[in-house]
Amino acid sequence: MVDVESDVDSVDSASSVDSVDWENLRAAARGALDKAYAPYSHYPVGAAAFADDGRLLTGANIENAAYGVTLCAECSLVSALVMSGGGRFAAFTCVNALGETIMPCGRCRQILWEHGGPELLVDTPQGVVAMTEVLPQAFGPGDLDHVREAKR
Repeated sequence: MVDVESDVDSVDSASSVDSVDWENLRAAARGALDKAYAPYSHYPVGAAAFADDGRLLTGANIENAAYGVTLCAECSLVSALVMSGGGRFAAFTCVNALGETIMPCGRCRQILWEHGGPELLVDTPQGVVAMTEVLPQAFGPGDLDHVREAKR
């Protein structure tokens, strides 16, 4: 349920708000809506991100009758990133069925932090911000490393 395309000219590895083709990214997220499977909530979500090497990745939510195992669009987006060679997200957006930019849920913010880090640019209804504004004081791999190193 994920779509991977090559669009190397759409973002550079040192992303800034101005270097990202946000219209192309938002259009890709809207295109991912068609692949959403949302028979229970009737709330399809499409997500798109540029990886740090320029790949354009998309994802959509995939619901399940056992609601707890539903996958948010961001989860399928991470799967697309990993399955297409890994790397980090550089710029991200997600949209609802009306094509409006929406915020990721708390769980997905954590997932995005893990695969994009503090430098990830996030498209929000109020404009583009760094991931540190979306998830301040985030817990991440560095916190685990800190404890491991202290125990040595």
